[in-house]
Amino acid sequence: MSEIRAIRGMGDILPADTPVWRAVEATVAATLTSYGYSEIRMPILEKTALFKRSIGEVTDIVEKEMYTFEDRNGDSLTLRPEGTAGCVRAVIQEGLINATRRLWYGGPMFRHERPQKGRQRQFHQIGVEVFGIATPDIDAEMIVLSNRLWKALGINEGLQLQINSIGSPAARAAYRDALVTYLGQYRDALDQDSQRRLESNPLRILDSKNEKTQSILRDAPSLEQYLDAESAQDFADLRRLLDAVGIDYVVNRSLVRGLDYYNKTVFEWVTDRLGAQGTVCAGGRYDSLVGQLGGKPTPAVGFALGMERLVLLLQEQGAGSALEEPSVYVVAAGDEAQQQALVTVERLRDQFPQLAIVVHAGGGSFRSQMKKADKSGARIALIWGTDEVSNATVTVKALRGQARQQTIALSELGHFVSGSAALTD
Repeated sequence: MSEIRAIRGMGDILPADTPVWRAVEATVAATLTSYGYSEIRMPILEKTALFKRSIGEVTDIVEKEMYTFEDRNGDSLTLRPEGTAGCVRAVIQEGLINATRRLWYGGPMFRHERPQKGRQRQFHQIGVEVFGIATPDIDAEMIVLSNRLWKALGINEGLQLQINSIGSPAARAAYRDALVTYLGQYRDALDQDSQRRLESNPLRILDSKNEKTQSILRDAPSLEQYLDAESAQDFADLRRLLDAVGIDYVVNRSLVRGLDYYNKTVFEWVTDRLGAQGTVCAGGRYDSLVGQLGGKPTPAVGFALGMERLVLLLQEQGAGSALEEPSVYVVAAGDEAQQQALVTVERLRDQFPQLAIVVHAGGGSFRSQMKKADKSGARIALIWGTDEVSNATVTVKALRGQARQQTIALSELGHFVSGSAALTD
């Protein structure tokens, strides 16, 4: 029979890499908790209408990238392509929108894109959302928080903050008209994607990677010229706060974000160390989305960071992947020895819950078990045989460095472990 392989762009995260993933996840969770954010968990499947209404029907995500299907009831469902829409749906549905909320979540997202380094069809994000605060101090907190996270992970030197304001919906509509009028003169010279976007989503042309299109954009109207007074003031206040706290940034007037629900401040943390997929974290304000999805009008701001790209960046900077190794490997020869080892080890786990202990299973000679103990990477082996059973002892053998072996009473095993820096550090 032919081998069944994983779906393209939906790869496995192997044991050699999961320690790095868990370290990132733990650091993110600790940082967000320290800022007063609470975790929320949403389903990966939502009604398709949720994403059409939130992201925008003429966006690339909705038009080309979503995994959508009909279930047995004939309902159109979609694997979530991003997390904000589901989080907004949840806070409306569960009545959480009646107070200020600082929330975060994590998990897989799905988009049918061309897989490449840092871009997969199943990818993982951690999202952060705040509801109920309209002032730019919370925008600043989002950026300050993410900056602290980069420091905690040791990657702050490899990231650049880019910020922009895309204004109110009315200001953006006026700018959209001006941009379409200008680019209409050069329609035939634009790249194919930009020609399509000219009709559907012209602001996305601003971040086109096509050099010829970018040369045409140099003389295009500037979004800054169309900013409403409130958006301009909020952006000035945000910059003042970032300057005060000492966070460097670049104002990127081409930064518009690819989702229709954004307004006012948008930002991205980018790197030049991952090739084309350089955006590690991105977000901004979306004050109209809660009302758009059926809740009472509520200001909101958030960001999402890409786990795959964070892990790649850590590995680029020397955080190597490694298999997690146990501290202790248990060898037992004979039925009575296996029984005594099992009972003793379970007591040891009660006493030292953080201690990683692997008990050999599957039988085999004493020699073969010791080979596996050595290959496991464990620091010591606990050995039970006929003599140990008879004398209520256990033999302890060091497996790393200078090999040492000693036999101790079972009653002293807990004391031995607590006094062993190699096991408890």
